[in-house]
Amino acid sequence: MDIDTRLLRYFAAVHEEGQLTGAAARLSVRQPTLTRQIRQLEAQLGVELFHRSRAGMTPTAAGAALAERVGPLLADWTQAVRAAQEAADPAVGTLRVGFEGSIINLIGRSTIEDFGRRMPGWRVRLRQNNWFDPTSGLGTGEIDLTLWHAPSNITDRYACADLGSEERWAVLPADHRLADREELDLAELLDEEFVAGPREAAFWRDFWLAAEERRGHPVRIGAVAHNADEWLTAVACGQGIGFAPRSMSQLAPRPDVVHRPVRGLSPCRVGLYWPLGRPATPAMAAFVRSCRATVRVDGTAGGTAGGTIEIGTIEGGTTARVGQTELNGAG
Repeated sequence: MDIDTRLLRYFAAVHEEGQLTGAAARLSVRQPTLTRQIRQLEAQLGVELFHRSRAGMTPTAAGAALAERVGPLLADWTQAVRAAQEAADPAVGTLRVGFEGSIINLIGRSTIEDFGRRMPGWRVRLRQNNWFDPTSGLGTGEIDLTLWHAPSNITDRYACADLGSEERWAVLPADHRLADREELDLAELLDEEFVAGPREAAFWRDFWLAAEERRGHPVRIGAVAHNADEWLTAVACGQGIGFAPRSMSQLAPRPDVVHRPVRGLSPCRVGLYWPLGRPATPAMAAFVRSCRATVRVDGTAGGTAGGTIEIGTIEGGTTARVGQTELNGAG
């Protein structure tokens, strides 16, 4: 049976979003078009993939089985297409990079221009991370690497080229009862309502709610946001407070929110991440160098820690190397 891969991508988006409206917006298609495509896929497969209700789209047993397999299938196809294109012209290609959101995006024009000098003819395609996918597209192969503010234990699953570390600060509405304080203690924030990410964000949701530091203290959720911009707007509107990288105070200043350091909260590990076991490429190594030269983390340009990147293999740890060239500097 021949199936258009576009139908599978549409199915995957609906499954991840849990509703047609969000999936249509993510895919930049009209909702009636998306509905027809899902119906077409169901007709070709001869099964019903979703239960429809006012609450959204819930996968049937057949839909759940397909969803479990469609991610790796699409990733393999994407890699096959890229391999064919790069084999035809190995000097020209596209590096796909994820970023966390417009309000905390550390990658700028200087990074892209620096990469262009290191990899002439190559392009960088930037994609904002999807909060409904904990891998941000790394799991499906939609992106090559992504910049994350992440928990330190994430290197159990991902290789990392470190850029530095950054404190997690509290973000409060400007009229909050604690807004006038210069520094806060985690214990006095635990009973506040928080703006959270969706449940699908999994360990990311827990990290930004300080689940580990709470030591079992329950979380009160005031609102759920689906991306970084929604999150900051919800905080500004008084729907809850939250934790965010310290740099947000400089990257996204607003008169209706305040940012305060928090005692008792561990920092983020800032770096470029990709799945363990996935071969690194010269383009990925070049982008690491460009970020080390241009990205400022916690007031400094570039990171100092690092794992080992060997072209064609990935070794766990934190220093990046191509051949014999260390990636700790900008060279």
